[in-house]
Amino acid sequence: MNTYEEKLSLLTEMISFAKIDGHIHEREMAFLSIVAAQLKIDKPVFESLFEHPAEKVILKTEHQRILQFYRLALLMHADGVLHDNEQVAIRELGINMGLSPFAMKGVLNEMQRSPTGLIDPDMLLALFRAQQN
Repeated sequence: MNTYEEKLSLLTEMISFAKIDGHIHEREMAFLSIVAAQLKIDKPVFESLFEHPAEKVILKTEHQRILQFYRLALLMHADGVLHDNEQVAIRELGINMGLSPFAMKGVLNEMQRSPTGLIDPDMLLALFRAQQN
């Protein structure tokens, strides 16, 4: 992640995704706060994104798009409930990012199999690399 604008755009996308089921669960909010802190976004700026979304910035590298897809998938699992509209939306977002539908499905399946909902970063990248061959 290179620019401040990209970071704000990513958080805006995640906030929008968290609202898909009609509300933001406490655990989703905690996850969003952690991501904002990791991106070094000040709390007042982060909180303002809920009312004033940042302008969308297109991620340039596939690695950035894969990482954002994974963040969204983690957010989807944060509240412990997988809503149908979240699953549809994450697939649409991934396709719009230019990611392989087969790789995305593999990632989501692995996350469901994992007791923690997490997958190893090497496995994440391997699932996407396998679709490039």
